[in-house]
Amino acid sequence: MKDQTLLLRQIHPNFLQNGRVSSQAFRPTPKDEQRLSVYDGDQIDPEPAYRHYTETLRFQSSGVMAVTVSECGTLALPVEPDPTPFPEHVVIDFSAYSKNAVEKKAKQLKAVAEARDWLYRG
Repeated sequence: MKDQTLLLRQIHPNFLQNGRVSSQAFRPTPKDEQRLSVYDGDQIDPEPAYRHYTETLRFQSSGVMAVTVSECGTLALPVEPDPTPFPEHVVIDFSAYSKNAVEKKAKQLKAVAEARDWLYRG
């Protein structure tokens, strides 16, 4: 992955509030082991990533937003390939941070993703 590689994040319908994305969309849950799942935009485009997520994996998504490897690096969030579930799978690792720091970093990722806007809407 390069610095400008887009990390494609599926936005669950529950993470939309009054048409706006909540920072929850960019915050890993404890079941995620503090690793946020994204797709490697160098390997798959937003629409096929959405189709894979909703049709193959059978999860819900309102669409795709993205942050870059560089934007994660600015926040000291490591980005690591994790091809075990599927080849394009990547994680953003929040495990070094406290709950408050995770929330702050999630808000910052949400802000840069919102500035980029939706890459695909379902």
